[in-house]
Amino acid sequence: MQRHTVKRIFDRLVDEQSMVDVSYQVVRAYVAARRVEIRAQAGRAPVNVFVPQSHQPAAEAEVDFGEVVVRLRGQHVTCFLFSFRLSFSGKAVHRVFLSGGQEAFFEGHVHAFTVLGGVPTGKVRYDNLKAAVAQVLGFSRQRMENERWTAFRSHFGLEAFYCQPGIRGAHEKGGVEGDIGWFRRNHLVPVPEIDSLDELNALIDQWDRDNDDRRIGTRPRTIGEYFAVEKPLLTPLPDEPFETGRWFSPRVDRYAQISVRTNRYSVPVKLIGRQVRVLLHASYLIVYDGQTEIARYERLLAKAGARLELDHYLEALALKPGALPGSTALEQARASGKFTPVHDAWWAAANKAHGDAAGTRALIEVLLLHRHLRHEHVVAGLAAALRAGALTADAVALETRKIADNEDVIDEQAPESTSPQATVTSLTQRRLAHLPSDTRPLPSVTAYDQLLRHRPVKGRS
Repeated sequence: MQRHTVKRIFDRLVDEQSMVDVSYQVVRAYVAARRVEIRAQAGRAPVNVFVPQSHQPAAEAEVDFGEVVVRLRGQHVTCFLFSFRLSFSGKAVHRVFLSGGQEAFFEGHVHAFTVLGGVPTGKVRYDNLKAAVAQVLGFSRQRMENERWTAFRSHFGLEAFYCQPGIRGAHEKGGVEGDIGWFRRNHLVPVPEIDSLDELNALIDQWDRDNDDRRIGTRPRTIGEYFAVEKPLLTPLPDEPFETGRWFSPRVDRYAQISVRTNRYSVPVKLIGRQVRVLLHASYLIVYDGQTEIARYERLLAKAGARLELDHYLEALALKPGALPGSTALEQARASGKFTPVHDAWWAAANKAHGDAAGTRALIEVLLLHRHLRHEHVVAGLAAALRAGALTADAVALETRKIADNEDVIDEQAPESTSPQATVTSLTQRRLAHLPSDTRPLPSVTAYDQLLRHRPVKGRS
């Protein structure tokens, strides 16, 4: 049977209708959409119908990620909103992460289970996320799962249901798709300005609690009322926790850096050449030397980035003071506010008085004070020493300790000024006041009176 192909239709439009301003791709897209309509009108194709569904309490849930934009410390950053939604009540738990990888996938689940107080007894619907699915097997529902995801599911007793790939699969978990859109429009517009993700997630936890008073569509009861029916039916959480982070064992290179997921992070120079352990989470990572934590970083978003701590290089810079002015660690310390204009002013004065090498070594000795004294105290000590013209590390240390000691004295005197009538309470009296009342009977010596009734007769041996 002769049929029109897309190319033949395009050629006829050009030849017969003199079409010059429409491309072949536009004609192809129109034919693809129109062909479905023609088949449906002719009764040769089923109409796309959405069939209403009923959900049993605690039996089903849906999970998905959605992108959100936040203003993090003055910069627009694209983050990932995790949503776990119970199908019966519509109760949803949300969490924002810097990445949408497997660590965030696991951490979102654990947070949701903790908030909900249990795990659904039936199927949980998922996209074919790489965090869970290693391979889609043909056109069936079967999937080759990621090994860590299989272990995670087994730990919590989850039963996964994987939706069809593409737009058709989105309709199979329309509840959570709509929830993410609703949450973005109602809570993340305008773009929130935050200093950390912990601050934003604290707000999200409160918004989730407030949503319990909301009604979905024409439902007669609120989300919280439906969840009250659902919560007792959830499967209890296992006693043992599941480690959601991933362990790595990188070796420290000659720049005192380690590489984790294409990004580089600094560690103390004394660890150069040694192997350390890294626990990577969704939004941060922790570096261990054996069992000792040596560094903690917020996870970098972009690839091939570097995050360096100036403190990690101080021992090396004491031997190579000329490397400090152009170092990347110093540049990042200035950008983060840890290396202040006061540091720069004192450094310049010390260099002028003692020379560049000696002045820089004095600055490095000052920077070492940050390891055991508060940052604001050291900055204030630098300012006081600069005003006095004292351009040695010992003078800065003396001024810093004076400021710290004065603040401690003020803190100790503050309670006296606010409550002058306060008295010292005896610890023994306080303990006795909290003891339960003694209901025992008073002691008696009546039982010993019988010894007095049987006195020995005189003259008997």
